[in-house]
Amino acid sequence: MALTPTKKKSPEEEKAAQDEVLMREIDDAVREDQYREFGQKYGTPLIVLVVLGLLAFGGYLFWDGQREAAMEASSEALTAALDQAEAGNFDSASASAAALAGDSEGGAKAAAMLMQAGIAMDQDRVADAVELYAQVAADEGTPPVLRDLALIREMSASFDTRDPSEVIERLGPLAVPGNPWFGSAGELVAMAYAEQGNSEQAGTLFGEIARNEDVPETLRARARQMAGLMGVDAIEDADEFMAQQEAGANTAPQQ
Repeated sequence: MALTPTKKKSPEEEKAAQDEVLMREIDDAVREDQYREFGQKYGTPLIVLVVLGLLAFGGYLFWDGQREAAMEASSEALTAALDQAEAGNFDSASASAAALAGDSEGGAKAAAMLMQAGIAMDQDRVADAVELYAQVAADEGTPPVLRDLALIREMSASFDTRDPSEVIERLGPLAVPGNPWFGSAGELVAMAYAEQGNSEQAGTLFGEIARNEDVPETLRARARQMAGLMGVDAIEDADEFMAQQEAGANTAPQQ
């Protein structure tokens, strides 16, 4: 089969083709120069940034591992101090807790100081306990839930020496339904109202505590009794309450 003869390009077409090839080469050269210039201007900083990023990531992994190891060590030390306290070795437990508090921060430090304060209360060193509770309550680096607990313990341990208005002012924000510490804080606030001679507010608050199902039953029972003494009926369903009382009496161990 004969090949079709190739049509010869005109001078204009040949020139256009040459120009197109030349423009492509120029474009490639320009791009290469741009990349080279970009590399010369920004290559070193980019390499530095990449290296710093890798170092930062590696540092984070190292820090995270160190933090986890420190938390495990703190947990073990706290458990050991608890074991000592349960065994009656209060001095040794207090010393261990003090050492942990000095070497830790945040929740671990607060937990150690709360343990110290609890041991101080068991040893009738009330002033020392109150001071420790106050330090935890005032530490902004401590988790809020532990600060609130420390504040309640501080007010409870020093209730007899404080002005009732101070107890109401400081614990009032916690003594509201829905707050995790409503029962404990509310009981102290209600007692402070009673100290002021404000039986109506005290009885009302005791009644709210007694009717709140989120509050521990032992605390609800105390609040129910106090509300009754102040003329507030804190029993919503008398029949159900009597049934619960009878059930509790039937399940009580025989002497």
